[in-house]
Amino acid sequence: MRVERRWLFADQLGPHFLDAPDQPVLLVESKGVFRRRVFHRQKAHLVLSALRHREAEGDDVRLVRAETYAEALTEPVSVCHPTSRAARAFVQRLDGVEMLPPRGFVTAPPDFVAWADGKKQLRLEDFYRFARRQHEVLMDGDEPAGGQWNYDADNREPPPRGTSTLDVPPPPEIREDAIDDEVRADLDRWQHDEGIEFVGNDGPRLFPVTRTEALARLRHFVEHRLAAFGPYEDAMLANDPLMAHSLLSAAINLGLLDPREVVERAERAYRSGAAPLAGVEGFTRQILGWRDFVWHLYWYFEPRYRTANALDARRELPKWFASLDADAVEARCLSDVLAGVRDRGWVHHIPRLMVLGNYAMQRGWRPGAVSDWFHRCFVDGYEWVMTANVIGMSQFADGGRMSTKPYAAGGAYINRMSDYCGGCRYDPKHRTGDDACPYTAGYWSFLARHEEALEGNHRMRQPLRGLRRLDDLDALVEQERARGSRAP
Repeated sequence: MRVERRWLFADQLGPHFLDAPDQPVLLVESKGVFRRRVFHRQKAHLVLSALRHREAEGDDVRLVRAETYAEALTEPVSVCHPTSRAARAFVQRLDGVEMLPPRGFVTAPPDFVAWADGKKQLRLEDFYRFARRQHEVLMDGDEPAGGQWNYDADNREPPPRGTSTLDVPPPPEIREDAIDDEVRADLDRWQHDEGIEFVGNDGPRLFPVTRTEALARLRHFVEHRLAAFGPYEDAMLANDPLMAHSLLSAAINLGLLDPREVVERAERAYRSGAAPLAGVEGFTRQILGWRDFVWHLYWYFEPRYRTANALDARRELPKWFASLDADAVEARCLSDVLAGVRDRGWVHHIPRLMVLGNYAMQRGWRPGAVSDWFHRCFVDGYEWVMTANVIGMSQFADGGRMSTKPYAAGGAYINRMSDYCGGCRYDPKHRTGDDACPYTAGYWSFLARHEEALEGNHRMRQPLRGLRRLDDLDALVEQERARGSRAP
């Protein structure tokens, strides 16, 4: 009996998206996607390389290079539920295409809906405990392993003093091949001959595009880096952008790894004594908890959630930020993080939230534009990833539907959690003057601008009391108004 061909989107490339190992596969490489939006050059390389490597691996894999997806669909196919509303609507309009339930996530949509319906607020911690119980992850019978659900207190250490890097082995290097050479040549030609634009620097491929590469990264992380992950997962070092992070997000979001197997590997490390519970719990929280949570919120919240703007942020992204011009920035933390996006298409979650997102929220940049920037400029960025992450958490544009307070912070936070402030021309303790830290000044300016809107948030009472004690608030607000959209 012939198995129907499975159409795989470029984020569905792993074996868990097939019903049988030998199922025929259709892949589509759509050039029109890159004409419509300006993606990071390394992200474009990653996606095209992953598609072409998937073609080379299979006996009955057909890769169609076309301007649009519709041109490639010439036979009946089945496809797993896509990861964006636009792609789902497109699939639903097609004749001869059977859409299957989603794969590549742990908790099924009906189970999330049953959990979420009727709740006034949706919080990660509540969902995470539900998912741990349902999937029996890090559980000892009916109780969480170790007797508590949350080890955040153990996973928020500042970077160790007196060192510029963590003492952990780097992840195994990626070895490019002839397919990567072909992709790079094609992208060069698209830019030079067809006017297709990219942002960011080209560079050696840093992330997996095959399941073999992804499994090697997963194995190395669990064996050599997971034990050091927990304490410093929120810390930043200028000379160590990777810290002990897994660098698996891009591979998981391409569908090369099943998040279930990632979580199972981490739990086995804890059970065998190879990694401490606190770090394994923190890592599990990111995969089983946060990743699934933002995926489900993307579908559970109404489509207009993407345009939420509770703080009425209307400024457009300045050119220096949109173009990743890190050299225009003097603030050491922001310059280094923006350079990381430019050169790698990746920084870990704290630079994303507390350096990039924090700065954007303080300056009142339009949330939709910020979300789109993250989507296009990060190798692991997709619409479903960034909608709740940026609109809800980073920019607080939903008014608190999925987070308890704005993630606004001044220079004191960055000083505590990084080594950036040493040697910076700005002083994190100063909020006015030539050496006023843009984050410290921006923090107080943000609170002053939104004092009324944040008045009822109990987690903001202490910061607002501090705001009212400032004796230089008028000068500070004027200083930040004059700064405008200039690079700090």
